[in-house]
Order: sequence, then C-alpha cells, then structure tokens
Amino acid sequence: MTAWTTGDGLLGDFLADPDNATLDMTTAVERCSKALGLKQSVVYLADIQQRLLLPLTGHGQPLDIDASLAGWAYRTQSLRVEEEDVSCLTAWLPLLDGAERLGVVAVLAPTLDAVLLRRARALASLLAMMITSKRAYKESFVRRTRTDTMQLPAELLRAFLPPRTIGTAHAVSTAVLEPAYEIAGDGFDHALTPTTLHASILDSMGHDLASGLATSVTLAACRNARRTGVDLPHLAESVDAALTRWLPEQFCTGVLAQLDLASGVLRWINCGHPAPLLIRAQALVPRALEKEADLPLGFPSAFTSDPREVHQIALEPGDRVLMYTDGTTESRMRNGTEFGLERFVDYVVRAAASGELAPETLRRLIHSLLESESTGLRDDATILLFEWKRPQP
Repeated sequence: MTAWTTGDGLLGDFLADPDNATLDMTTAVERCSKALGLKQSVVYLADIQQRLLLPLTGHGQPLDIDASLAGWAYRTQSLRVEEEDVSCLTAWLPLLDGAERLGVVAVLAPTLDAVLLRRARALASLLAMMITSKRAYKESFVRRTRTDTMQLPAELLRAFLPPRTIGTAHAVSTAVLEPAYEIAGDGFDHALTPTTLHASILDSMGHDLASGLATSVTLAACRNARRTGVDLPHLAESVDAALTRWLPEQFCTGVLAQLDLASGVLRWINCGHPAPLLIRAQALVPRALEKEADLPLGFPSAFTSDPREVHQIALEPGDRVLMYTDGTTESRMRNGTEFGLERFVDYVVRAAASGELAPETLRRLIHSLLESESTGLRDDATILLFEWKRPQP
C-alpha cells in the first residue's frame, strides 16, 4: 500500500466520521493533518485591515503581511516554502474561499515531496471550506480578526457586507472599505449569477448610525430586488421606494452596475456619485464612463418622476472598472495636498501593468491612503474594482 493511498484512506475516514463535525477548529486541524501524514499545521487568518496574519490554531505569533513569507503567500496566492532547521520545512499555503483570501496555513514536515505538497494543498482547500462554513456564527473567528474595538455603526454595516472578493473564470470583483472600525455611510456589494456580475458602491448622507442604517437598507433593497430577477431600472426604483418609506430623511449616492459575463456588456446607473473609471490596456480611458448623474437614491419620488437613465458600454477582455467614494480622492497627504484622482488612478494603472492581483492592488492602495493621513481619514473611503475576461469557447 503506497503512502498516498494510506493518507487518502485516512482522510476519507476523517471526513466520514460524524463526530468530527462538532470538533473545535484546533482539534479538527490536528486530526486532519495527522490523517494526511503531515507533522503539524497552523491556521492564520487575515485581520479586517489585511495588515496581519493572526493565528487561529496552534501557538504561532502574529505575522506582518507585508514583511513575512507567510504574507508573501497571502499577497500572491502562491505556495512558499522555508527551512525552519535541518529537520523541518514549512510550506505556507493561501487559504482561499473561491477568490476570497482568508489567510494562510503553515504545514510543517521533515521533507516536502510531490505527495506531501498535494496533501498540503488538499488540507488548505478543506480548511478554507471549514472556516467559511463556520465564521458566520463562530465568535472566536470574528474576534481573532479584529485588532481594535468595533463601533456600533461599523458593526451594523459590516453585518451586511459581502466577502471582499468574489469571482469566476470570467470576472473578478474586489473591494475595500476604511476606516475599518468606525465606518458609517459607505458600503459596497457584489454578487454573481450564472450570467451576470452585479456590483454597487454606496455613500449615504452623514457619518452616524442613521447613515449606516440608510446604507444597510439600500443594500437589503438591492438584494431583495435582484433576487426576484428585476432589471436594473426596477432595482433602482426598489431602493428609492425603500428609502422613501423607511428613512425619508436620508439619501444615498451610488453606482448600480450589471456586467454580462458572456458579452462583456456593462450597464450602470449613476445616482449622484463620482463616475466609474475604465482602465484598458494598463491605461485610463478618459471620460469613458462619465455620464450626467441622476439624483441620489431616495430623492426621485420626492423631486422628480423621471425614470433613471441606464448607460451601457461594451468592455474588452482584460478591462478593469474602478468605482470609488469621494473619501478616497479627497483624503489629504501629510503635506496638506489632496491624494487626488490622478494619483489614485496612477496607482491602480501601475499595479495592473505589473500584473499584480486586483485584491492585492486595493489592499495596498487603501493602506497608502491611511498612511498618507496624519490624523486619519476625514471621510469613509471605499473602492471596488472588477475585471472582465472573455469566456473561452
């Protein structure tokens, strides 16, 4: 009986044992590693701001995402191997829920041949599924990824936010939102159906619990309408009606977009928000998506009966569309000057030209904004970036 056959059988026994369904994460990782013939494994989760990798199991120390081999595996979504000593190697593997980066797993073994690496990858895939299935109700997971106290408006809004990154072979959408623990009015959403990528970015009036409520109602109204299969104009109407009914004193700017995955046709409605940006062939296409904006969401029923205007453009393979809130470009550098649209676009274009993954581009960009401010962001800053790839025949 080969080593692989033995390990494969032990893993099958582990997965088939119903008692394992109730194991705590540390015990589950230990038993699963043993089943695969691995010496030891330690799970690390990325914190909300994606600065640190924090140990969820084992006795590891927090690791800097920008200054560690573990961080390199997280940033590049690639395997990295290091030699601890003459008797032990560590393989760092990213933990991925589809396109979403959860963290990394450290797999320790005396040697790493093709069989053990295959088992380590199997472990990483299994752990990612386990974490994803449990983090919605496991408070220990949530606490472990926080490095500060979450304020109530941020707690409310984060309960509605989707994963930072989603994707298929045809499209990837990724977003970041700061400040992580004090947000109020900004929000984003993205979702996939077999035919369409839905994406939206929102900025509600004010910086308090009421603005967080407005964004939360907007997100819920978008999803409720989307899940009944309505078209884009009716989706916007549903949001207008919800805000008018439940929060008549609040309004929200935003961009609501739908991307056809087969054709690359992008349709969007701009509701009083900064225009999206189109990046093609590592360059900004000036004013490609710049159209006259409609009134903010929540306004039309009170001020106009005109229907929302739907805009349309055919994307080319590899095109990236960038949506943002004004807190991104209006943040100020330490010398008092605005970060500005030009610097913002240049950063994304340079990253695209270098081949950097979209989630990593936004992670580094939002950190640059935070670090450029001497007293913190003056407003919420949210960025959403999606890329279309032509389906293969």
